[in-house]
Amino acid sequence: MLISAGRFGEVASPKQWFLDVLADHQAVEIGVTTDLFIASCALPKSLHKDPMDRIIIATAREHDLTIITRDRAILSYGAAGHVKVLAC
Repeated sequence: MLISAGRFGEVASPKQWFLDVLADHQAVEIGVTTDLFIASCALPKSLHKDPMDRIIIATAREHDLTIITRDRAILSYGAAGHVKVLAC
């Protein structure tokens, strides 16, 4: 969205920008699987209903990752011990 709104400088394409960011940070892309979708619907305890947040949380739990966020609901969920979080 930021690229299409002109808020980033010249970029070849959104896909190329993303691939460059991955390469620059030696990061890997993790695919969303059927199991992750199912896990996102069965998270322990109550959490707001944003499906993307639930997928992010399920992915972090599955791959033992830390979510860096300002989202209060996710931070509270992490404080309850359900996922690793880091406030920014």
